[in-house]
Parts: sequence; structure tokens; C-alpha cells
Amino acid sequence: MLEFPNISPVIISFGPLAVSWYSLSYVVGIILGWYYALKLVEGKYTSLKKQHIDDFVTWVIIGIIIGGRLGYVIFYDPVKYFSHPIEILKTYEGGMSFHGGILGFIVVSTIFTRKNNIKYFALVDVAAAATPIALFLGRIANFINAELYGRVTDVPWSFVFPGSDGLPRHPSQLYEAALEGFVLFFILYFCVTKYHGLKKPGFISGLFLIFYSSFRFIVENYREPDAHIGFHAELVTRGQLLCIPMLILGLIVLKYCYSSTDAD
Repeated sequence: MLEFPNISPVIISFGPLAVSWYSLSYVVGIILGWYYALKLVEGKYTSLKKQHIDDFVTWVIIGIIIGGRLGYVIFYDPVKYFSHPIEILKTYEGGMSFHGGILGFIVVSTIFTRKNNIKYFALVDVAAAATPIALFLGRIANFINAELYGRVTDVPWSFVFPGSDGLPRHPSQLYEAALEGFVLFFILYFCVTKYHGLKKPGFISGLFLIFYSSFRFIVENYREPDAHIGFHAELVTRGQLLCIPMLILGLIVLKYCYSSTDAD
């Protein structure tokens, strides 16, 4: 068993205002993703222009925050939030869903591409290639916050998380950071740079959906289910159920990609 690092979830505070690692992960993740997307434009990997990326950043922020919050409310605790709607606005207390963030992103990207007469996958594929950066940072912040930790285990790299029941548990946040962040980023990077993946509409987005949902489904086997939800049919978690339609969507997008390529 390893000793949990003594890192405060709050980086710095000024009276009632505080900067947390979790909020910083969102900000830095978006900035680094923005920078990486611009590098893809500069490298001529995509037909998008720098202005498209710059203009879309604000839309991304709105989509993932609103979608992520509403996704958590609807997917994970609708009874609580619909009984006390004011609680929905208290995002500073935590509670964001990546699956909801994806839905929010789909909505804003659809509106943005139509408004600016841009091919949908030309934009979405670039965003998909950059997303693992933010995922990596977000999971590291989850670990620092000692939240979303894993199930009880006796592996030598387990931790006793502050605020838990005092039992050694899997650092599932680090598993997700490694797979959904680090590994997924380099899979997509390799496909973009070596196989010109951004030239094939939907290819990078399809791969992102397939690999993310697969990695998340695997790690959910080591992650402690939400206490108020538990297991469905005593078998799968809510997170695993939400990964199934994401995986199916990824396969559909990839089929569309190859169908379009064959047609060309």
C-alpha cells in the first residue's frame, strides 16, 4: 500500500474565492487542447483555419460545462436535483459527467459548423484528437481530490483515500488518466500524423469514441460505483451502461468514414 500524497484540493484561496486543482485542470486542458489544435492546423493536417479553432473555443467551454453538468444531473442523481433545482447551479460542489459533456459538445459543434459553413467532421475530428489532453488532467485532479476512487484491493500500489472507509483501494483515477488520457492521445496522434487521419472525415472521432468507451468500460471494473446507484443487475455500473451507446456511435461513425472513403 502506498501513502496518499498530502496535496490540498485547493491551490490558493482569497477569502470565499478559491482556485482548485479541478477547476485548473479544466482551464489548462482547454488551453493545451486549443494549442494542440492550432499546431494541427499549422502542420496542414487539417483543412481548418486558425480562426475556426479560435472562434470555436468559447463554444466548447459552454457545451462541455452545460452538457457535463446536466448529464450528471440526469444520468447520476435526477431525484436529488429535480427535487431541489437550485442545486443544479452549484457546480463548485462537483458533479460533472463526461458523457453529458460529449452530448453538449455535439450540440454546440453542430450549431457552430452550420453557422460557419464548415464540414462537421473537419472540426469535430480535430477536437477529438485534442480531448485526451483535458481527460488526462481531469483524472489527475480527481486523484488529488481523492474522489471517484477505486474498489477495495490488496495490490501493492493501492491507496487509502482521505474521507473513505480506511480500506486500501485501486487508484482508478490514475488508470483512467493513463488509458483515456495518455494512451488515447498517442493512438490518435499516431493516426493523425502517420495515417493522415484528419483527411478521412469521421475517422479520428470514431476512434476516439471506440477507444474511450472501451477504456472507460474496462476501468469501471476497478472503480467504486456511485454509492446511491450501485450496480445494475448486480453486474455493470452506470458508467459502463453509458459507454455502450458511445461505443455503438463510434462504430457507426467509423462505418460512415469508410463508406465515404469508398464513395470517393
